Amino acid sequence: MFLVYFIIILIIPLWAQLRVKGAYKKYSKVESSSFLSGREVARKILDSNGLYDVSVEETPGELSDHYDPRSKVVRLSTNNYHGHSLAAAAIAAHEVGHAIQDQQEYSFLRIRHALVPVANIGSNFSWIFILIGLIAGLSNFVLLGIIAMAAAVLFQFVTLPVEFNASNRAMDEVVSLGIINNGEERDTKKVLNAAALTYVAAAAVAVLELIRLILIYTGMQRDEN
Repeated sequence: MFLVYFIIILIIPLWAQLRVKGAYKKYSKVESSSFLSGREVARKILDSNGLYDVSVEETPGELSDHYDPRSKVVRLSTNNYHGHSLAAAAIAAHEVGHAIQDQQEYSFLRIRHALVPVANIGSNFSWIFILIGLIAGLSNFVLLGIIAMAAAVLFQFVTLPVEFNASNRAMDEVVSLGIINNGEERDTKKVLNAAALTYVAAAAVAVLELIRLILIYTGMQRDEN
């Protein structure tokens, strides 16, 4: 039973990663009709929303794209920064979606930012408590670990609406600004949806692990009683 469980939690994120890489590889070879680079796409959307103070920078790595709310910078990986593909346009627009969320003080983004330190503590210390509890047979330590892990799981769930909302904003922007044409909307959505799967997979695995630990804890409680 445990073997099946571990296979499942390994397969879910692996499948999501393969979907992302597959979609990215396919549509990074398809040039957008506007032939704008990722940097130009990001700059155009930022300027149209009055975000002149947000800069666009190149960052090393593949799919290392992100928005830094502290520095007000959209960072695009090299291929997406210079590339003129549908994938580059979609990813650049998605990251700018986060900048727009930041500007408009999108509620779930604010909640996610507030949860970052709590989630980091939960991720770093949950397994310490759980291992101590399991080795020493102390259910209270396992419970502390579960509570700490629950904070990290909550962060994963709050991340979902943030990412989906950023993708929705991205689609609205690339369509309204003529960055893509009607025939490219479906393929652009495929890139954005594939990227969203990684967050769904992470949340699913986190929930499964939390449920497993809760079952272990309840079993320990029965044994103690």
